[in-house]
Amino acid sequence: MSADAAAMAPSDLLEAARVSKAWPFEEARKIVGRLEKEGGPARTILFETGYGPSGLPHIGTFGEVARTTMVRRAFELLMPGVPTRLLCFSDDMDGMRKVPDNVPDRAFLEPYLHMPLTSVPDPFGGEYESFGHHNNAMLRRFLDTFGFDYEFASATDYYKSGRLDAILMRVAERYDAIMAIMLPTLREERRATYSPFLPISPKTGRVLYVPLKKVNAEEGTITFDDEDGEETTLPVTGGRVKLQWKPDFGARWAALGVDFEMFGKDHGPNMGIYDRICAALGGRPPEHFVYELFLDENGEKISKSKGNGLTIDEWLTYAPTESLALYMFQRPRQAKKLYFDVIPRAVDEYYQHLAAYPRQDWKERLGNPVWHIHSGNPPMIELPVSFALLLNLVSASNAHDETVLWGFISRHAPGVTPQTHPELDRLVGYAIRYFDDFVKPAKVFRAPDKVEAEALQALSEKLGTLPPDADGAMIQNAALDVARDIERYQDHAKKSPQGGPGVSAAFFLMIYQVLIGQERGPRFGSFVALYGIGNTRELIRRVLAGDDLSKV
Repeated sequence: MSADAAAMAPSDLLEAARVSKAWPFEEARKIVGRLEKEGGPARTILFETGYGPSGLPHIGTFGEVARTTMVRRAFELLMPGVPTRLLCFSDDMDGMRKVPDNVPDRAFLEPYLHMPLTSVPDPFGGEYESFGHHNNAMLRRFLDTFGFDYEFASATDYYKSGRLDAILMRVAERYDAIMAIMLPTLREERRATYSPFLPISPKTGRVLYVPLKKVNAEEGTITFDDEDGEETTLPVTGGRVKLQWKPDFGARWAALGVDFEMFGKDHGPNMGIYDRICAALGGRPPEHFVYELFLDENGEKISKSKGNGLTIDEWLTYAPTESLALYMFQRPRQAKKLYFDVIPRAVDEYYQHLAAYPRQDWKERLGNPVWHIHSGNPPMIELPVSFALLLNLVSASNAHDETVLWGFISRHAPGVTPQTHPELDRLVGYAIRYFDDFVKPAKVFRAPDKVEAEALQALSEKLGTLPPDADGAMIQNAALDVARDIERYQDHAKKSPQGGPGVSAAFFLMIYQVLIGQERGPRFGSFVALYGIGNTRELIRRVLAGDDLSKV
């Protein structure tokens, strides 16, 4: 939502925004308070995100930009007419401390260890000026794909162009104050060699972690021994030195006047240090938001250098962009697994939220993720079939052709075609790819035992009594009626409508294991309504005849 749109927003929307418990509004209100305390004329509010291009950008990197954008849009609604900027800052002058695991030729990069990332050759074919430039381009490509409104900033450009010269001179002037903040946070052996300045060797080009012999605040120079032991003096300006990462955070905030920045939990313990350094340099620390980290399938933190977890492109191979944005919105202060098996649920939850939006009042809408995903303008999309149902339809039919799936869909929902429902058509393609790569390899069929075979036969006969166009609810009730008469599937903690025992989840678990080769699936009645009663009965017939469904 633009500032102009916010200015025309209805009063009940603005009131709802002022009290909304959605986390972007909670963060935005902190920035409103910050601006109001200044008491002066409105000014541009600067949002910043940081990126370390030591490896290819991962989804966590994207998430930081997406979440910051959500806070930015919430602020624009609360403060219409106040200009905002989003600066995506790449720390591409950092030295390459280790060779990433996910580059084509690791040995090729070994000689460039500890050189600034923008001085390391591009290992991906040489299309870009450096490894840092390559990774920056990958990040920008994706951010542009999503249509983020941002400005890109390169640490290398900022240092070498002189844009940070003033703050670097101030660090030299206030060197003792910075050291007084940093030294108590370090181990004894590190304290002996620590300096906020990291010189870049004029001989080797490497970023040096060396003790300083002298800091001349008046001249703005530092003196140290280079790698060969020769005493060297460099100006702190012009890209000849850079700051260590903790002082760099605080100095950048002070230099640029950052108002809001979020970062991962791994930065949380250092937040106070960043703030103190910023204040020592004459700046005002920004408002913060600390989010939990993403985990891979093994519960380990995802890492750009390891390349574990999901890449941006991998998620978008199997699901629309909006599902990824939803995953970023949900529970940002809670650690979440970021792997392929989270995708289907994210897809269906997105469309569920989208379907609910038109029925909601403004209070509910501002708590609905789709308001934040679409900057206050979510689209109207009708989705007659869920993604989970599509996956199970592919699984049961072994369909690898979109036209086959559309045959089932059109029969189930007359008038629904790829032309009338392009969003559903998009999901059909995603479902086939996801099934082929993740569901099919994990399918394990098993033969039914005697009780299960009798249950399936009774289920088939019951389905045969239903009209061909029976809806999901009628089919589900018929299946429940069958299960209630079988002792194994009775749940005495539940009550049927007739007062007898309810039905255990084990009944439907058995159905999916035997008929589809999976541990779970969508509501059985909905699946049969889509797949067809006749097709479902044929599956049962083949199982009872001893056919191996995995061979099809």
